[in-house]
Amino acid sequence: MSAGVLVVTGAGRGIGAATARLAAARGYAVVVNYAGNVEAAEAVCADIIHAGGLAQAVRGDVSDETDVEHVFAAADRLGTLTGLVNNAGIIAPMARVEDMDAARINRILAVNVTGSFLCARAAVRRMSTRHGGKGGAIVNLSSGASKIGAPGVYVDYAAAKGAIDTMTVGLALEVAGEGIRVNNVRPGIIETDIHAAGGDPDRAARMAPDLPIPRAGTPDEVAKAILWLLSDEASYTTGTTIDVTGGRAIAP
Repeated sequence: MSAGVLVVTGAGRGIGAATARLAAARGYAVVVNYAGNVEAAEAVCADIIHAGGLAQAVRGDVSDETDVEHVFAAADRLGTLTGLVNNAGIIAPMARVEDMDAARINRILAVNVTGSFLCARAAVRRMSTRHGGKGGAIVNLSSGASKIGAPGVYVDYAAAKGAIDTMTVGLALEVAGEGIRVNNVRPGIIETDIHAAGGDPDRAARMAPDLPIPRAGTPDEVAKAILWLLSDEASYTTGTTIDVTGGRAIAP
């Protein structure tokens, strides 16, 4: 039985790719959104299709309203939207706040915060019973950084993820009576290429021994938390956050 259509933003690599693959295995038709790396997104789709699932790679910058509508129009063509995973996110090279310029800060906020709002808006317009929809679920991706601020490293990114924590609570309360659940997953040190993007590719391996569970997490472990929140098993859960941090909140 089909679980409906799921949009996963930033699904070409890392947590997004793992979420797309697991969602397809559990019956979703998946829109694999990507911003620039078409080869990675198409590889995820090929894996899903090879396993008997349905997926489509759709380009779109989540901070751009026109691109977001393009992504969700593609979802409409696949069927009835039942879920959104707001996974797309970026960091910039490690820096102190005193060395950050406005362009960097604005881009971090545009993708990580505005992008999540725009995608949530598009999903609510389709899923809310207030608009004739049948309900659904949204899962946002925050970070353990939001709890400690990531001083000297990514304060801008941490602040953006703090905004996602708050957005989750507010939006959940706003649409709880309209058939939509909104929850949040807060990963910690996970083995993805986000560390390389920040200029420290060995960060996960270096920090893992100091975690209560002394290893880095995997994208699949985060994906399983996301899929639980999307599922009917979490039917009475909204406005909450699951920490997937190995027992401690640490910057991304």
